[in-house]
Amino acid sequence: MTTDAGVPWLIVGLGNPGPEYAMNRHNVGFMVADLLAERIGGKFKRAGKAQAQVIEGRIGPPGPANRRVILAKPMSYMNLSGGPVNALREFYKVPVANIVAVHDELDIDYGVLRLKLGGGDNGHNGLKSMTKAMGADYHRVRFGIGRPPGRMPVADFVLKDFSSAERKELGYFVDRAADAVESLVIEGLERAQSTYNS
Repeated sequence: MTTDAGVPWLIVGLGNPGPEYAMNRHNVGFMVADLLAERIGGKFKRAGKAQAQVIEGRIGPPGPANRRVILAKPMSYMNLSGGPVNALREFYKVPVANIVAVHDELDIDYGVLRLKLGGGDNGHNGLKSMTKAMGADYHRVRFGIGRPPGRMPVADFVLKDFSSAERKELGYFVDRAADAVESLVIEGLERAQSTYNS
């Protein structure tokens, strides 16, 4: 991670494009990216050849803590996320350690956040594709969705919408995840972990 305010950060919300996937558990990364876009005050636009939608902006208070960010949603489907992300990384000259992937996580209870740098993909196809494209040394904001009930296959569970009970708190949890991303970029991983790895 670089603290040089001139070096941009690439914040990637992982999900699947298309209205039929919009409220799926697997698309919580897109939900967080959409909220961050609102906060920046921009609209996503197609990013040239990168097969992604992006917004360029800044987050943080004026002064040395202010950060240039590129907010991205790959439009390639989850299991092919690595190609668009790597293309954006090369185009914007972002170090791998200045990339943040926001994604759903089965092994964490619903709504719980875990922030970390590097590590395995834990069977997550979006992370698997990103790691294959550029190595594993990027940041992750892991948004807990819990395990499937009974014998429901994982693939069915992640591609289902959040339940009505979950949706009651979803806005709060997405808001908190967006706060965690901002904290990570502005204050660094350790500070963000101490606040959000609850």
